[in-house]
Amino acid sequence: MKPRPWDIFYEEKLKELFAHSKTVVDIGGGLRVRKEKNNRYDPNSEWLRPLIDAVDYKVLDPVPDYHPDIIGDIHELPFPDNSIDAIICKAVLEHVKNPFKAVDEMHRVLKPGGYCFVFVPFLYYYHPMKGYYGDYWRFTSDGMQELFKRFSRIEICNVRGAIESLVHLSPLGRYKSINSFGRFLDGLFHKTKTEQTAGFHLLAIK
Repeated sequence: MKPRPWDIFYEEKLKELFAHSKTVVDIGGGLRVRKEKNNRYDPNSEWLRPLIDAVDYKVLDPVPDYHPDIIGDIHELPFPDNSIDAIICKAVLEHVKNPFKAVDEMHRVLKPGGYCFVFVPFLYYYHPMKGYYGDYWRFTSDGMQELFKRFSRIEICNVRGAIESLVHLSPLGRYKSINSFGRFLDGLFHKTKTEQTAGFHLLAIK
């Protein structure tokens, strides 16, 4: 099956991030590589293990429940200014009460030239986790440009086209073949690069 554009972006940008970093903080453990460090594990992320093993990789989370390396709040990151090479913040910003403060904090602690890789949802279902986090926000590409405007470079990639995003939100989204058909229709009707998308990958450099 042909690789999906957002998967290509995800892999290329994370490889770039790890290649240029010695210290990497994964806020929320969104890479889901280490079973013992967060609340979910994704075997499809195993390709990342050699990359994280080659750097000082730490998971930060606001609660101790899932055994993070660092307990801390994204609104007040427990790091000095200009001290971290890279931050990963995957599927986190929709769950924080003040995403502007969170992004300002990530910018503060990153070294000049440091990397920040983010995923945020747009057309996506409601997904809080009771007792752990709420679900407060959805983001457009305009919103991402505003949130990350202090960074020197921003690259954004849509995750899913408009039709596949609607399929993914429906009960039919559990079937890979129907998702693939939605992706085919997105290509046929030139919907892959519209602003109607499930979410965005973003790479920002301070």
